Amino acid sequence: MFDKLIAALREGRKTIVFTEGTDHRIQAAAERLLKEDLMDVILIGGEQGVAEAAAQGGFDLRGARVIDPETYEGMDAMVETMVALRKGKMSPEDCRANLLKGNYFGTMLVKQGAADCLLGGATYSTADTVRPALQLVKTKPGANLVSSCFILNRDFGPEELRTICMADCAINLSYEDDLDRDGNVKLSGARKLAEVAVESAKTARVFGIDPKVAFLSFSTKGSGKGGTVDLSRAATAVAKEMEPDMAIDGEMQFDAAVAPEVGQLKFPGSPVAGHANTFVFPLIEAGNIGYKIAQRLGGYDAYGPILQGLNAPINDLSRGCNADEVYSMAIITAALA
Repeated sequence: MFDKLIAALREGRKTIVFTEGTDHRIQAAAERLLKEDLMDVILIGGEQGVAEAAAQGGFDLRGARVIDPETYEGMDAMVETMVALRKGKMSPEDCRANLLKGNYFGTMLVKQGAADCLLGGATYSTADTVRPALQLVKTKPGANLVSSCFILNRDFGPEELRTICMADCAINLSYEDDLDRDGNVKLSGARKLAEVAVESAKTARVFGIDPKVAFLSFSTKGSGKGGTVDLSRAATAVAKEMEPDMAIDGEMQFDAAVAPEVGQLKFPGSPVAGHANTFVFPLIEAGNIGYKIAQRLGGYDAYGPILQGLNAPINDLSRGCNADEVYSMAIITAALA
C-alpha cells in the first residue's frame, strides 16, 4: 500500500507541517522522511528548543525548516488574515494569541500556501486539531461536515479484503437532523451520513481501493426495525443520488457485507453485498469498536483517523502514537495533498 503512496510523492513533492516540532516522535519521523527524501518538512517550535530536543534524541534534522511563531516575520499579515477569516468573531489580540500556538500557526501556514498539509495531535487533542482547521482552512465546497475514516491493511486473507476503509470512527458521534428556527429540517442526518460514505469512498481510492460501500446495521434490507436502521437505509438512498455510478448499498449486517454466500442470500442482486470494502457505521460507538476489533483480532494495521471534508489535508495523531505511526500518517497526509 505504501509503495504506491511513496511513488506518488516522488512524482509531486509536497510540504508537510508538524505542529509539535520538539516532540521526539515527530523528530524521529521527520528525520526518516528527510533521509528518504519523501517531502519537505516544517517543524513548529523555537529554534533552540527544537535543536536541543534533536540533540537529546540524536536526530539529524538538517533539511527541515524550523519556524518559531514568536519570531515569525509574517505574523502581522497572518493576524490580519485570521481576523478576516473569523469575520469579527475574534479580535486581533485573540487571533495573535492563538497564532502563537503551534496548532493555529501551522494551520495558517497551510491556509496561506506555505505548506500543503498538516499533521498534529501528538500532544494536542483531536478537538484542538480540528477546531483551527474548521476556522481557517474550512470545509471544501459542498461539504456540510468534517468526518474521518480509517484505512486498514493486512498482508493475508482474501485479496479484496486486504485493504479496507471504515468510517466514521473518530469524529461524528451521531447523525441527527439539523433544524431551523421553525423546526424545518435544513440538513438531515441521512445527508450527513451519506456525505461520510461518499468522502470515505474518495479517500479509499487514494489507497488503491475500488470502493464498494456498505451502510452497516443490525438489519439487512429491512429485516430489523428500530435503532439506526432507518438512518442507514435513508443515507443509502441519499448517497446513491449523490454518486449514482458508485457501488453503494444498504442497510446490511456485516456478514452480509463481506461474505458472498450470506450477502447474496440476504440481499440478492446487490452489487455490494458480499463484496464490500468500505464500511459506513451509523454511530461512532459502532465504528470505533469495529475498527479496533479488526485491528486487534483481525490482524489489520490501522491508519487514521484521516480527516475528510476539509479544503486541505489536515490529520490528527493519537497522543499515544509512536514514531512509526507518525511516519506512516505523514506519508498518508502528504499523499492526500
